[in-house]
Amino acid sequence: TLKAGKITSLAESIRAIADMEDPISHTLKKTEVAKDLVFEKMYCPLGVLLIIFESRPDALVQIAALAIRSGNGLLLKGGKEAMRSNTVLHKVITSVIPDAVGKKLIGLVKSKDEIADLLKLDDVIDLVIPRGSNRLVSQIKAQTKIPVLGHADGICHVYIDKSADMDMAKRIVLDAKVDYPAACNAMETLLVHKDLNKTEGLDDLLMELAKEGVAIYGGPVAHDTLKVPKVDSFHHEYSSMACTLEFVDDVQSAIDHINRYGSAHTDCIITTDKKSADTFLQQVDSAAVFHNASTRFCDGTRFGLGA
Repeated sequence: TLKAGKITSLAESIRAIADMEDPISHTLKKTEVAKDLVFEKMYCPLGVLLIIFESRPDALVQIAALAIRSGNGLLLKGGKEAMRSNTVLHKVITSVIPDAVGKKLIGLVKSKDEIADLLKLDDVIDLVIPRGSNRLVSQIKAQTKIPVLGHADGICHVYIDKSADMDMAKRIVLDAKVDYPAACNAMETLLVHKDLNKTEGLDDLLMELAKEGVAIYGGPVAHDTLKVPKVDSFHHEYSSMACTLEFVDDVQSAIDHINRYGSAHTDCIITTDKKSADTFLQQVDSAAVFHNASTRFCDGTRFGLGA
């Protein structure tokens, strides 16, 4: 729901993007490869983007602001649940685009039937970005020759190593699960070193999760020892106030579990042991890998990118 507070924060995020240094034509690297022969690497727009996103209408505002800032043309297709909100937001945004730029820089696609035709326009559209379920991303990839940038699942892990500071672990896990459970960077699986089973620190953490209303499901070991309901699959993304808990033998077991069951989104180790942290950071095959930080930090604003 687009409440007043959300609209205010969206306006603030657009101002933050507007205040960023203009990325276009910004030189990243300049190399003289031979005498008087200079090679220059710079940022440039990708072209026309087709972005198909989930029901949240605030995504339209964020995507449009980033496209304008980065000089890209945009075709937007939102979920039918937010059609009227999307229509109003699109009207507001295009009404303030100067004539020199052109109102048609950002187009709104209203019918699902139009997507199939758009996916054939590989001579016009340069990149498709689907934001939604695994099924949606797979369907889009199967229907087009246009390059597709799609990452659907967010099965994020937090691993608590045996040397972890348990007060820190409690703060990180609560933030990663409770702050915004529907987000793709929220924790879905909590892995715990077997030596921490039945310790005061872990009991306190589990009590805090229960107090916040988080339902805990166990892998085979956690199910047996903690008597929590058994999980059907380690591949499950709850997107709600629930998570999977499992005990592992060591940091290598945690890495193997994440690389087998994770979605290569964001994974975290909580430990005071630098060697364990380095092993985890180097061997977990995910887009973002954190040491002693909540998975919720996987975010453009947090990374200093403005959105």
